[in-house]
Amino acid sequence: MKILIMDIDITLKGGVARVVSNLANALSKTHQVDILSVYKKNELFFEVDKEINVYFLNDKEQKYTSKDIYRKYKYNVLLYLLFKLKFKYKYFYERMQIYFQNKKIKQFSLKYDVIINNNYFLFNQKNFEKVKTIQIMHGNFIYYSKDLLKNLKYFNTLVILSNKQINEWKKYHKNIQVIPNFIPSILEKSNDYKQKNVLSIGRFELNDEKGFLRLIEIWNLVQKNKKYQDWTLTIVGEGDLKNTIEEKIKENNLENSIILKAFTKDIEKEYLNASTYVMCSHYEGFPMVLLEASSYALPIISFDINTGPSELIENEKSGFLINDGNLKEFAKKLCILMDDESLRKTMGGGAKDIVKVKFSKEVIVKKWEKLIAKT
Repeated sequence: MKILIMDIDITLKGGVARVVSNLANALSKTHQVDILSVYKKNELFFEVDKEINVYFLNDKEQKYTSKDIYRKYKYNVLLYLLFKLKFKYKYFYERMQIYFQNKKIKQFSLKYDVIINNNYFLFNQKNFEKVKTIQIMHGNFIYYSKDLLKNLKYFNTLVILSNKQINEWKKYHKNIQVIPNFIPSILEKSNDYKQKNVLSIGRFELNDEKGFLRLIEIWNLVQKNKKYQDWTLTIVGEGDLKNTIEEKIKENNLENSIILKAFTKDIEKEYLNASTYVMCSHYEGFPMVLLEASSYALPIISFDINTGPSELIENEKSGFLINDGNLKEFAKKLCILMDDESLRKTMGGGAKDIVKVKFSKEVIVKKWEKLIAKT
């Protein structure tokens, strides 16, 4: 079967690009798989098998002026004014940039049997009338507007990553499949739990969705106790919030215990150099970083937000789930792990077992093959 997997920009360093690459590589063993990326800001960050064709509609992120938008929507004055104020209304402006790609996208759709879409702003139902379409919803249900959710009916199948919000999704689509993300391989390398390093990975978004600012506050609470001052917190990430993160680190005099690093292809090194993983996100879909941390047998502490962590962490068995917003409790549980090497090893082993049973490539790809066969 000929399958096209679509994304906004496969060269980005975030979780969606990683999921797209993993899925394309897995399905290419039994199907002809291509990737269509609207933009190419960088070179490919995640490895894609050589038999997969990667197409780019633009060599870089294309920008349209407010005049272009006016010519397209000159009878809708309100919409034009919104897009003219593009910096204040960045979200709307970016959506319009994508809309202008629809004609190019249509040229690709006709030669495929199935399209797996990863950003439904790329979708125009007129483009895909003759092709079976699957939409993966990577985000949390509560962050999608009702107007956008209504467009989901045009897809043949909706794939969500978690059972937690399935009743909400069912209000907008009759054919829903739950297929979580997977780990392409689970290594047998062992961590050294004697290492006094805590790890956290994610994008530095301006809205701080990954919660790094509150992670710094938690680390400040931990560092007030002198017994933990030989521990370090390594944060791996990039983004527009970096300056704010650096300023907060300085304000709390944590420059000697918090290490900031850019994303790296050798991310395995960062996992192996840690003995505990922490995530402070305000919201998630199905976090790949928790799957990866678990596959490296790291115990995990996370806030128990709406979706994501509770499906990967067994509280007090593979890590700790903390009531969202309770920074003191988070710091307390982190100190418990930092105090106990044996507990880190036991919980880390539990985390790895969960991944092997529920989220291995073999387990999840079977679900994808079954879905594709009946789509």
